[in-house]
Amino acid sequence: MEGIAGTRARLTWAVNIAVVLLVLLWTIPTAGLLISSFRDRDQIAVSGWWTALAWSERNAQFRAAPPSEAVEEGGLWVIEGNLLAGRPGEIRAFGINVNRPTEFAPGATATLPAGQRVTVHADGRYRIEHDAQPAGGSGQRLFAATLSPPRFTVENYGTVLTSAGLGRSFVNTLTVTVPATVIPILVAAFAAYALAWMEFPGRALIVAAVVGLLVVPLQLALIPLLQLHNALGIGKSYLGIWLAHTGFGLPLAIYLLRTYIAGLPREVIESARVDGATDFQIFLRIVLPLSFPALASFAIFQFLWVWNDLLVATVFLGNSEAQLVMTGRLRELLGSRGGEWEILAASAFVSIAVPLAVFFGLQKFLVRGLLAGSVKGG
Repeated sequence: MEGIAGTRARLTWAVNIAVVLLVLLWTIPTAGLLISSFRDRDQIAVSGWWTALAWSERNAQFRAAPPSEAVEEGGLWVIEGNLLAGRPGEIRAFGINVNRPTEFAPGATATLPAGQRVTVHADGRYRIEHDAQPAGGSGQRLFAATLSPPRFTVENYGTVLTSAGLGRSFVNTLTVTVPATVIPILVAAFAAYALAWMEFPGRALIVAAVVGLLVVPLQLALIPLLQLHNALGIGKSYLGIWLAHTGFGLPLAIYLLRTYIAGLPREVIESARVDGATDFQIFLRIVLPLSFPALASFAIFQFLWVWNDLLVATVFLGNSEAQLVMTGRLRELLGSRGGEWEILAASAFVSIAVPLAVFFGLQKFLVRGLLAGSVKGG
């Protein structure tokens, strides 16, 4: 008995550790994406999201004011300004050569090859002295190691929801996802009740066919189904993609709901029939309310699948600007804004915000809906 108890304890610890690892593997990247979406381009380029609350140091190139802004002071021509341009931070070191960007300490004076003297202070103020009035041209290049405090901004989201066009794609995705989640639930609920509690010829064959359809790749049906939609005149339309997602989601929905509904107490169903209730009344007033955990668990699966879908949306809806969904928009942003990681991070988090809300709102029903059919009798 002690060995059995010890084994159970070890298994419990193993399960707990595995769950913690899975939670961390899921949570840490999500947290990093959220933090990165509020950082600016400079900070993302020089440091990881885990350093978002720390000061960041980087080497940067600056351009001083042009010689035309030089002012005469006591026989010298002086150009003054601030490398930080009012941004918070400080200068750790500076240089006048790209190969030695941190050659001088703040407050020191460096001499340029032409004889000009450059002084840069820790707060970013610089002073360039000329012995004679400088000729025209561009400003002197200066190099510095800057130390910047943590900065967060909401401008990334403003860019994403306006100029990036993600707002329109967000609405398009909702237009696709909500009906493509509700319709399969309604159809599958009726079918699951019929397969679980109604006697009719061929019921076992239908159940076997549903189970078999679970392993059929949807890619096999894309071309024939698109040809059918085009023949019916619903190709590249919202109705077409609703029906496509309904067809692809029904096998799992029927299987999941039938497993749950078949596990409901037989006494409740039989008592309702004895009292004269029809199958529709039993389904509507008894089975449907009791099946809410299973309905919610399937709604999570279907919503996440449709929301994150790209293949079906591309085939049955298209890539026009008026019909582009979120995943398609993110694909375009990745191509056109491959270096603007702050925009991509904000776009990605906008894309996953709604699925996260749906998941956390219905998560308490997920395990109940998946496991109830295996622990109930009937």
